[in-house]
Amino acid sequence: MNLSSSIDYAALGDRLRAYRLGASLQAEDVAESLGVSRAVVYRMEKGEIVKIETVERLAQLLGTSMASLLGVEVEYYANFLSFFERMRQLEQGADRIMAHFEPISLLLTSGDYLNYLRLMLLETLPQGDASSQSGEAVRVKEIDQLVQILQERKAAFAQRRPGIVSLVGLRDLERFLHTGLVGRLDLPEALRKERIQAARQEIERIAELMESEPMHVQVGLVDDAMPSSTFQLFQSASRSVLALSPFRLGELPNVRNGIATVTASPEAVKLYEQMIERLWKASYKGRAGAERLRKLLARP
Repeated sequence: MNLSSSIDYAALGDRLRAYRLGASLQAEDVAESLGVSRAVVYRMEKGEIVKIETVERLAQLLGTSMASLLGVEVEYYANFLSFFERMRQLEQGADRIMAHFEPISLLLTSGDYLNYLRLMLLETLPQGDASSQSGEAVRVKEIDQLVQILQERKAAFAQRRPGIVSLVGLRDLERFLHTGLVGRLDLPEALRKERIQAARQEIERIAELMESEPMHVQVGLVDDAMPSSTFQLFQSASRSVLALSPFRLGELPNVRNGIATVTASPEAVKLYEQMIERLWKASYKGRAGAERLRKLLARP
């Protein structure tokens, strides 16, 4: 009986080559460690079937896990509703959340923020395209569904009060303050001023949180470039799960295009924990962070 393998050997070969280059190893180095010829390594990288024992040895050699090398343990979400619903589910079971969202974590925004977010998302819809009215109605319905999911997330967070460590990029806030809560830049000037004022109120809220330091909220203001992908790390007694997102809920939001991922890979979780710890140590906290934000707000 002919059984097909669930392993994509071509993709495995691509990851093998990428990890090898990242480890600064030549094909000869890998071949020597495995006790095979260089030609065998090249054939593996081109998609030749690899024994599972060899995959295990390769993972150890390249400083990664078998799961990463095989491309498993990752959930992919191209649809923003699916992803944010998954986020809601993960938050429900989390005791602690470590997050970076641009410009600030949705869970820490004011009660008015979702109203502005809905307006911003409507403003991002393509203008004057050839789509039908029914298609536009579907997109508006999806935006309303998203806002509902986000409302549920904020309500659950306020009720459960899990611990949250929120990393906020100072440069992200500078851009946020300059742009305002807008979905596009060609809005009337009076409306732009109103939205900039709304952004100022959100920054003031973060400053107040940093001053008051609630037991379950820790905010770190990072005066450095932040990762291009936003993330949340959900921690509980039983496991840690990492969510990476290309979707943005700040100024000029994007929920239409991108692929988000969710993984429980110990390797990914560890790497992000290390990055979070490094950024947190270098961040402004408490009153020092609030002072930096108030200086930002005082700029002409």
